[in-house]
Amino acid sequence: MTITATSDVLTERGEELRSQGQINEDLGKLSDTTVDILRQSGVMKLLAPVEYGGTRAHPVEFAETVMRIASLDGAAGWVSGVVGVHPWELEIMSPKLQEEIWGADQDTWVSSPYAPMGVATPVDGGYQVTGHWQFSTGTDHANWVILGAFVGGADGKPLQPFQSVHIVVPRADYTIVEDSWDVVGLKGTGSKDVTIKDKFVPGYRVINQADLFSGKVAREAGKTDPIHRIPFYSLFPLGLTSAVIGIAEGALHAHLEYQRNRQQGNGFKSTQDPYSMYAVSEAAGEIRASRAALLDNISRIYDTAARGREISLEERAVGRRTQIQAAWRATAAVDTILSRSGGNGLRMNNPIQRFWRDAHMGLAHAIHVPGPTYHAAVLTELGLEPPANLSSMV
Repeated sequence: MTITATSDVLTERGEELRSQGQINEDLGKLSDTTVDILRQSGVMKLLAPVEYGGTRAHPVEFAETVMRIASLDGAAGWVSGVVGVHPWELEIMSPKLQEEIWGADQDTWVSSPYAPMGVATPVDGGYQVTGHWQFSTGTDHANWVILGAFVGGADGKPLQPFQSVHIVVPRADYTIVEDSWDVVGLKGTGSKDVTIKDKFVPGYRVINQADLFSGKVAREAGKTDPIHRIPFYSLFPLGLTSAVIGIAEGALHAHLEYQRNRQQGNGFKSTQDPYSMYAVSEAAGEIRASRAALLDNISRIYDTAARGREISLEERAVGRRTQIQAAWRATAAVDTILSRSGGNGLRMNNPIQRFWRDAHMGLAHAIHVPGPTYHAAVLTELGLEPPANLSSMV
């Protein structure tokens, strides 16, 4: 399929995508119409290899596209931000695996999660895998999945010290657990559980997580483009935080549309309430600042990679802090917006409350936990080496 300019598609079909928000939530997964719009937009191809129809775009373009989609429907934006990153990792893996995934269909989606909720035991030619994973975003529309797993011993238990791998598995080898996604927000993402019971995964579909994080996998694959010189935890969180910020922009849009002609109980229009207008304007500024900070951060990291310089631990940690803080600032702004929307803003037929729930669900992702990363960032600024428990996601 030829990629259509994303902005054109989202302009032409933006209101159609917005209208799918409640439908996606009711389904507990993305509707076929939503998936069709996302495929037509080319968002999942932005970070994909050009050999399989991708554009290998600048990460800012990816982030801005995810924000735009999330502002129309939070679930669609979240799926785009998560699933859209996976081709970036797959491009540094085995060419044989890439051909298996995209050779027959370049529109194939690959879901995740990366958390090591399974055990991969080395056997001749690969690994024997068993596990139960939560949070496989967009899994109903994916034909492959990337899963995190601990390397296991002969007893089937994780080896000590822990060693983690990413394994890539076709749809025929895992089971989607229906009715496993009953949550307060981002319901339309269909982030269901998946299970595997004693399946063989050949070695070329497996990479060592430590080697991935250190950049060794990309170097050995001969990938020298700036996008592949960016550390994993500088790029992977980008899609998630972009979705949260886009959701905040969607909440702001819905609030402004609602308030435009809203009559308050005292007989005055909402637009005549200076205190409410001030609060909402301040929230809008916070969302805009969050967006600017996130895009500036990834631009700086990309530019450093493009100059051929390694991104330092301090740059990585401070960058992660910027990314996390952007998500928290944007979500706090959504709280302000909701509190100025009156009781009707919490009615289930008002999209403001759905964006509010989606933002908080996105903020709950492990990638947005501030404590360890904030601690690690300030230690690096002091010239100190943060311990592994603080820097593991930096």
